[in-house]
Amino acid sequence: MKNQSRAGAAAVAGLGLFLSFGSLAGTQTQSPMSQTGHKEKVLTKHAKGTFEVKLAPQADDKVGDPTVGRMSLDKVFSGDLEGVGRGQMLGVRTEIEGSAGYVAMERIAGKLHGREGTFALQHSGSMTRGAMQLNITVVPDSGTGQLAGIAGKLSIIIADGKHSYEFEYTLPPSN
Repeated sequence: MKNQSRAGAAAVAGLGLFLSFGSLAGTQTQSPMSQTGHKEKVLTKHAKGTFEVKLAPQADDKVGDPTVGRMSLDKVFSGDLEGVGRGQMLGVRTEIEGSAGYVAMERIAGKLHGREGTFALQHSGSMTRGAMQLNITVVPDSGTGQLAGIAGKLSIIIADGKHSYEFEYTLPPSN
């Protein structure tokens, strides 16, 4: 069982490596739609910057399938979004080289273009024989403080070993 747990953790670490060394610059983003139900004018805004990420394996031999690896996520964002992100990731590698998948949930706390609060991101990523696909969206109704009502989609770009983000989002007008 311990070897299978290590295999699961290695799967997640391998998935993290593919995200660290591959470029997701080609990931397409779509402008988020306002889900507020109000007839207020909501403009799509664009934020960008960099982030540092630390991944740590989370071993738990008694939970779920040991071939599914689990890791903690700790991020520090700079740029238009200044804050920290903390979350968890589950990942699986297949027997086919270059194929894997992961899901993650992460809570961000900080300031976005000067507005302070928190919101959650939902990640879904896969790699099919080296072809990567990544979708990161704001969890509906997860915004708090001045970020209440936020909706959007975040893209990750990895170039030369450095992580950056582009974030298209909407927020209700501030009072």
